[in-house]
Amino acid sequence: MGYQKAWRSYQEQLDQLKDRNMTVTDEPKALLYLEKIGYYRLSGYWYPFRLRADYMELTEKAQRPQKSKLKSLATDWFVPDTSFGSVVDLYVFDKRLRHLVGDALERIEIALRVDISHTLGKLDTFAYANPNFLHEKFTQLYDPQKGVTPHHAWLGKNGQLVARSKEEFVRHNKEKYGLPLAIWVVCEVWDFGAMSTLYNGMREAEQDAISIKYGVSNGRTFATWLRSLNYLRNVCAHHSRLWNRNIVDQPKLPGSDEVTWTVHFPANSTATARCFMLLKMVQQLMSVINPGSTWADRMKAHLTTFPHFAPNPVQRVPTVEDMGAPGNWQTIWG
Repeated sequence: MGYQKAWRSYQEQLDQLKDRNMTVTDEPKALLYLEKIGYYRLSGYWYPFRLRADYMELTEKAQRPQKSKLKSLATDWFVPDTSFGSVVDLYVFDKRLRHLVGDALERIEIALRVDISHTLGKLDTFAYANPNFLHEKFTQLYDPQKGVTPHHAWLGKNGQLVARSKEEFVRHNKEKYGLPLAIWVVCEVWDFGAMSTLYNGMREAEQDAISIKYGVSNGRTFATWLRSLNYLRNVCAHHSRLWNRNIVDQPKLPGSDEVTWTVHFPANSTATARCFMLLKMVQQLMSVINPGSTWADRMKAHLTTFPHFAPNPVQRVPTVEDMGAPGNWQTIWG
């Protein structure tokens, strides 16, 4: 069946929300938000306020009925006292959260570019292009679907970034010295994804030399941190909802004897699948990159502004704990 939903004017969109039990106290302002932000972007923020209904799922195995499972499904209706203003408050909180995270990730990306280029550059000016200075799994293990090694795929991405760059220093180096560019030059065109992928392809000794600076002794573990932070960076760059998003690429955590705060994030817990844990990772890296930065204080202050929603007898309301923050998160944050 093809798509059946009809186009709706902004007024019709708002009327539909009101028909579904959402309170709108300032209709002109609500219409402006629908016009400037969009119904479907805002829908991610009113989703937690949608009334949930329980249902039974009957499963079968080998033609024999199995134990039924009780699940809940979000209906089109909103829980009592849901207001359009509450939805906007949550949206604004998330927008500011992304801005703070993006600011820190920019600094982390730049610092790690330097770490990688300095570490590999000591081995060879063009170490990023030489398999002898990278991990053999990165340079020799072929991807059966792509037909190339991860290193070949990365070199292709690196070449695209160089070709697209409009930076004067790239033009100057290409004209004067030709290609390939020295690693301390080419690193300046890498995005977070290219940077983290190359780090993942480095030999263990070079990985460890970098990760230990940030309080993580195992470079392979640190590589998973960078993959997760790249995911976080992409969420922020695309202005996507962050506050209660499930983190697809979850990192490995060192033991609490090495990184003390990890004790609050037991394996396979809900907390490891939300963004607060990644914020702790960012905090740790920022404390090394710029010890005098006020970023951690600003983030803590922002988290305390999470919108307060009056308790609802029908269904729990969103809280900062939906970000994966433990109940004593302020103590954990420091």
